Amino acid sequence: MKESLLQFAAYNMWANGQLLDVVASLLQEQQVQPVPSSFPSLHQTVLHMLDASSVWWQRLKLQERVIWPGQDFKGSTKDAVRQIIALDRQWHQWIGAATEHTLQHVFLYANSKREQFKQPTFQMLLHLFNHNTYHRGQLVTMMRQLGITKIPQTDFIVWSRKK
Repeated sequence: MKESLLQFAAYNMWANGQLLDVVASLLQEQQVQPVPSSFPSLHQTVLHMLDASSVWWQRLKLQERVIWPGQDFKGSTKDAVRQIIALDRQWHQWIGAATEHTLQHVFLYANSKREQFKQPTFQMLLHLFNHNTYHRGQLVTMMRQLGITKIPQTDFIVWSRKK
């Protein structure tokens, strides 16, 4: 399981880097322009991805008071992208150092509604990587709606072939 999770973490880091670099390079007007989706703009979608990665890290580390970095975020989209990529590296390194027991360990956490759940760590990791894939798909669709045509492929198989 550890090898698979390491691959997913490496792929997630690569795919986020490929796509989020493009988002960060767009004009600020494009980043914040309203586009119908789960979140109202590219910038807000990126902030949601930052929140998810950060919040799951805090939950895993049993932080009592979880901080959502996107709530009071004052930086640029590029700043948020840098934070996501740093968190992606952190996740990859953590999995690399984790034991099989650690990955199977069931941890207790509360969601944003303060409901408590118990989950094996590996399920949370799979959720996190899948969640990013979902929102990368939304970013691609939003960019196409904004007329952006130079969008990198971020399929897992593309990453696998480049390894």
